[in-house]
Amino acid sequence: MNLLRKILFPFAILYGFITSFRNFLFDKGVLKSTSFDIPVIAVGNLSVGGTGKTPQIEYLIRLLSDQYKIATLSRGYKRQSKGFVLASATSNALILGDEPFQFYQKFPNIQVAVDADRTNGIIQLISQQEKPQIILLDDAYQHRKVKAGFYILLTSYGDLYADDCMLPTGNLRESRSGANRANIIVVTKCPKDLPDEIQNDIRKKLRINSSQQLYFTGIDYDDFIGNQEKKIAVSDIKKEPKLLLAGIAKPKPFFDYLKNKNDECLTFPDHHHFSEADIESILIKAQGKKIVTTEKDYVRLKDSKLATQLYYLPIRSHFLGNKQNFDATVLEYVKRSANLNFENL
Repeated sequence: MNLLRKILFPFAILYGFITSFRNFLFDKGVLKSTSFDIPVIAVGNLSVGGTGKTPQIEYLIRLLSDQYKIATLSRGYKRQSKGFVLASATSNALILGDEPFQFYQKFPNIQVAVDADRTNGIIQLISQQEKPQIILLDDAYQHRKVKAGFYILLTSYGDLYADDCMLPTGNLRESRSGANRANIIVVTKCPKDLPDEIQNDIRKKLRINSSQQLYFTGIDYDDFIGNQEKKIAVSDIKKEPKLLLAGIAKPKPFFDYLKNKNDECLTFPDHHHFSEADIESILIKAQGKKIVTTEKDYVRLKDSKLATQLYYLPIRSHFLGNKQNFDATVLEYVKRSANLNFENL
């Protein structure tokens, strides 16, 4: 695979030129970018693969939803529906996609919508009778047809965009210069005790400019796994033989947190739609043991034949420092957003 990526390097140069030229046309106004008189916060990354967008969106929901009416808008990757869909009691992961359905299940007081056309999605949301006061755009950093009011760019500690190359040689969707659009850059999945000197080295490597803020976050795994019926302490489940199941981009930390030497780890592609054959294969491998999966996979599997054996491990994003400053910056953007009058909403 590494050799193939090196062979494809000329295509990476071409792809980089095309994406850079596209960004140039948007920057100069040749290609239309629509802005809205409502706070729109875009969360995304420069690379393909998991950088922790879902925990970051959930963090923002928790930060904002006590004060404002929130809506999330996602593409709904690998969903089986088309166009604009607003989540309702009849929705499931096949209709919304796994991550939007996870938002809908965890946060019943917010609106959750999907639309590949983010401009149309926002228009549809703000035309609702109960329209939101803030829209969180999930995985929309490259969606330049919408001009968000605030951009949060994520990059993984072990896979910084500054160390990466353009597709197909590397994993970057666009040039590293695209980071300049971000108001905030968050280095995700950091070790809990990341020394200040390493944080400073990363700041230099990422070339953070004076108008940007840089934060470092890690992932907190819960002390309990659970399902719709009960919870089990992680300290107890670690001692049991079990099947660990993940269909996410980078499952190693999940496996490492839970596994013991008797466990089998079963990996599927990110956003995998589990077929009946997959379910039967998983049941055979589990041999009656408990099956522990990620929260994102659980929403796709909880109504399957695996339900009685299936548990999931919740996660959250935590800041290594300066959390209050991050919160204040986001809240300040919301308060000063152009033409917003919450009293009239």
